[in-house]
Amino acid sequence: MAADKDPEYLSTLERGLAVLRAFDEQHPEMRLSEVAARTGLSPAVARRCLNTLVALGYIGQYGRNFLLKPEVLAFGSAFMSSMNIEQVVTPSLQRLRDETGDSASMSVIAGRDILYLAHVSTKRQIRLGASVGTRFPLHATSMGKAILAFRPELEIDALLDGGMLERMTDKTITDGDMLRERLRQVRAQGYDSACDELDTGIVSLAVPIFDAQHNAIAAINCSTTTGRASQKEMVATRLEHLRVAAGEIQHALRRWPALLHALEVG
Repeated sequence: MAADKDPEYLSTLERGLAVLRAFDEQHPEMRLSEVAARTGLSPAVARRCLNTLVALGYIGQYGRNFLLKPEVLAFGSAFMSSMNIEQVVTPSLQRLRDETGDSASMSVIAGRDILYLAHVSTKRQIRLGASVGTRFPLHATSMGKAILAFRPELEIDALLDGGMLERMTDKTITDGDMLRERLRQVRAQGYDSACDELDTGIVSLAVPIFDAQHNAIAAINCSTTTGRASQKEMVATRLEHLRVAAGEIQHALRRWPALLHALEVG
């Protein structure tokens, strides 16, 4: 594969980033052998990457265990501050939260997942929490389907050809034909509503965010528990609020072309 890559491509950087990304909620601490297994690197290469990242302060070591250090937050905070997420997105999400009483979020597609860029929560606790940087399988979320429905067919094909769709609950769509039909419905109605698809007891409603060429580059949603609202109630009482917020964000993006370019898929 290396021979097919651009000669300017740095494989060493790729390996270092793979090591950083290997740590997650299920793997907060790992030994060398575990890092090598999760990244597919040889133990010798994984060890050199870990030692370098330890020296730079991004990874810590105690005994034979390695873990991320707070310094890694500098990468995320640099994006948030340089792209003015707080000014462009958060005010509209806060109004959406205040108007609906639901949590409100914005996300983009990242591989086979959605990646949260902004999140405004309520005081209500739900089992499956979210925050900036959270990732969920895009096929199991309203935001993922709201974006994917307005992306080229080649991207839908790539998702379905990339492996099995993970089943999160018994309501999760895992059949390719069923997902394609759902995406056709989303394109026709301009929104997606998901209930019990990501986790039991969670209902959400999402609309896409478009660029000037009408390409879907992100999505925003409202989410709450099924004890507060049904899917039908969400559409009836939240959809117009969501569309207003989406319009505000699309208008704000015109003043921040760097953020708009950063959100563009591909």
